[in-house]
Amino acid sequence: MSSTELPSVPAAHVLPQVATVRVAEGERLRSVGLPGVTLTVRSRPPRREGLPPALYVHGLGGSSLNWSALMEQLDGVVDSEAVDLPGFGDSPPPDDGDYSLTAHARAVIRYLDASGRGPVHLFGNSLGGAVSTRVAAVRPDLVRTLTLVSPALPELRVQRTAVPTGLLAVPGVTALFTRLTRKWTAEQRVRGVLQLCYGEPGRVTPEGFRDAVQEMERRLQLPYFWDAMTRSARGLVNAYTLGGQHALWRQAERVLAPTLLVYGGRDQLVGHRMCSRAARAFRDSRLLTLPDAGHVAMMEYPDVVARGFRELLAEVEGRESDPGRPRAGTGSGAPAENSGS
Repeated sequence: MSSTELPSVPAAHVLPQVATVRVAEGERLRSVGLPGVTLTVRSRPPRREGLPPALYVHGLGGSSLNWSALMEQLDGVVDSEAVDLPGFGDSPPPDDGDYSLTAHARAVIRYLDASGRGPVHLFGNSLGGAVSTRVAAVRPDLVRTLTLVSPALPELRVQRTAVPTGLLAVPGVTALFTRLTRKWTAEQRVRGVLQLCYGEPGRVTPEGFRDAVQEMERRLQLPYFWDAMTRSARGLVNAYTLGGQHALWRQAERVLAPTLLVYGGRDQLVGHRMCSRAARAFRDSRLLTLPDAGHVAMMEYPDVVARGFRELLAEVEGRESDPGRPRAGTGSGAPAENSGS
């Protein structure tokens, strides 16, 4: 990879000052220094002490903000924290510039090891779903349950609407795209993202749209924004080509944690047809399908996703108190399936 293709970015301590990241009411942000990375962690103090810990991992181009609505829904159920992956949200780039799927998974593992919060209820969306799958496969001791919302696992027949995102991994495409879109306003960019990621963009409130525009304006000021996007997209595509024990579908089969799979019927980035394969791959799975949802069901229908997780948690806690209790779903057969609305 040539230095002219993806220029290096300034060290974190010389990055320009940009607007502060939005913090919803009841949330807190803190910075956590780890070997090779510094992560921003968004937390929502639980309603009471003693609730089990949960950790949320966002998708490509997203941030911990993507989980705010679901965290609020679950603040009486789990003790929630959401991370900004290196180079995203309010987290600076990694020291070594490594945005591979393995590097993102390593950052999550390092945080869980350092915080001592594991095993956690681990949530992941899109890229974060692939990252969480790898974490659960290689460190089962850190994951109590796994909830995946449209996880970015390899597809043989990629949807046409997902092709532009995948093209970010091709050398030179990002530079071309930035030149072609240099006159686009933040509002135009946000509308494009909503059309791509939401099943029903009209569900976004005027306040939510305004917040998204402000966040887009902030990100575009970061000199490493497109670098993080491009390298992470490339890292995901590279992970799709791995075989053997490192193959993502093989790792999905190794996951021991009870798994909730959430898929949207209008998802333009992860094909809804992949839900059946995922349900077979994860050995202890149950499936929640939302016909009207897009790629970010936890943002469009946080109440439905929260209900699905609460059912998973009740089942797991019941099983732990009664080891002879049968499972509700099985990855090798027909998983329990529900449809949200």
